[in-house]
Amino acid sequence: SLLPDLMAGYKVKEIYYTLQGEGAHAGRPAVFLRFTGCNLWTGREEDRADAICTFCDTDFIGMDGTLGGKYTADELAHTIDMLWPAERNNKYVVCTGGEPMLQLDSQLIDAFHAKHFEVGVETNGTITPPPGLDWICVSPKANTEIVIRKANEIKLVVKQRGIEPSQFEDWDFDHFFLQPMDGPDAHSFTEWAIQYCLINPTWRLSIQTHKILGIR
Repeated sequence: SLLPDLMAGYKVKEIYYTLQGEGAHAGRPAVFLRFTGCNLWTGREEDRADAICTFCDTDFIGMDGTLGGKYTADELAHTIDMLWPAERNNKYVVCTGGEPMLQLDSQLIDAFHAKHFEVGVETNGTITPPPGLDWICVSPKANTEIVIRKANEIKLVVKQRGIEPSQFEDWDFDHFFLQPMDGPDAHSFTEWAIQYCLINPTWRLSIQTHKILGIR
């Protein structure tokens, strides 16, 4: 199944402290919480051709990454808090995946807030979010039904077949980003995104700065 078993607790691939590399919060220190599982692809290479979304630049299978495993809400909040440096302000956690909305719920958001974290999420937008999130970044994928049409940020990976930036320009986002897809066509996709932003200044360019810097 693509869906994690919630009876076993929150299933986590990895947790680590770094700088956010993309979008409106690029350069901001953050703890990344990567959940296991996605509703658009199993993550297994043999299933890629038949997946709803055939690209992803992260490994979200299993629980074998740094600090991966099964957690309760309080255990996750404590683990994330322990990764924050001695300077205890501006605390920020980014919930990602895979697809974090398969597991993220109000109980976990409340546990993070109790530790004074702002809670951000990076989602494909196909699942209605629980209340209480401080920042929602939607990254739409082609051939899906996007149910989140109002959020802080849209980060559209280009160029995907079957999806165009113009589809989203009248949706209620505070920030509109185009992010060139990594891979063999990254240079041409970047050139395309630059020209699109210049012609359509609603959009801004998002570059994966963490890859340029060589950080996680």
